[in-house]
Amino acid sequence: MFWKKESKEKKEIKAVNWHELTDLSQLETIKEQSHKQPVLIYKHSTRCSISSMTLGRLERSWNEDLDAVKVYYLDLISYRQVSNAIADVFGVYHESPQVILIENGNAIYDDSHMAISAEGIANQIKKG
Repeated sequence: MFWKKESKEKKEIKAVNWHELTDLSQLETIKEQSHKQPVLIYKHSTRCSISSMTLGRLERSWNEDLDAVKVYYLDLISYRQVSNAIADVFGVYHESPQVILIENGNAIYDDSHMAISAEGIANQIKKG
């Protein structure tokens, strides 16, 4: 009635293979990598509960459709200079939290806040 029924099926959560983005020189590496595979940057504010919630939701919904994506995590509080450079290098207005999908050296998709989803990212990759 008023209690939550336990599901006997447990959904396996696929781990996201995060790479830390901590240095400006990595932006050139990301551009090069994006010619071989899609690259995703997640800009995260460690001071923002929405950013933490969005990150958790993204990690829980990560699936095999995204296996081909190289994923970078940026702590934008600690690495503000890198965050600012991303906006300049890829021509994407800064928001937080934010995902930026890069292919062939260019940002092809970005989203922020509650609009960030594994499904949305996967749909963009399928278009490319």
